[in-house]
Amino acid sequence: MSAFFLTLDLHILTVVVSISLFILRFYWKYSGSVMLQKRWVKILPHLNDTILMVSGIVLMVMTRLYPFTPQGSWMTEKLLGVILYILLGFVALSKKPRSQKVRWIAFILAVACFYLIVKVAMTKLPLLIG
Repeated sequence: MSAFFLTLDLHILTVVVSISLFILRFYWKYSGSVMLQKRWVKILPHLNDTILMVSGIVLMVMTRLYPFTPQGSWMTEKLLGVILYILLGFVALSKKPRSQKVRWIAFILAVACFYLIVKVAMTKLPLLIG
C-alpha cells in the first residue's frame, strides 16, 4: 500500500475517533459523569487531534492542494469549517459555566459543521466558497 493511502487511512481513522470522543465527552459533560476526570479522557482527544492535524498537513503536501489557492478552494472551506468546529466544541465542552441550552446549541452546530467538513472532503466541492 502506498504512503498516500496509509496516510489517508490514518487521517480517516482519526476523524472517526475525534467525532466519537467529542460526542462521548459531551454526553459525559451533560450527564455530570466522573469519566471526564479520567487521565486518558484528558489526554487521548488531544493526542488524536494532533495526529489528525499532522496527517492532514502531510496529505496536503503529498497532493500539493493548499487552502487559499484557486485549486484548493474546497480545502479553504474545509479548514475554515475545522476552525469553526473547534470553537463550537470548545463552547460545548468548556469548564467555564454555561447554560445547558448554550452547550446544546454549540454541540448541535459543531456536529452539523463536522458533517459539512466531511461532505466537502468527500466531494472536493466547496459548498460556500466558489
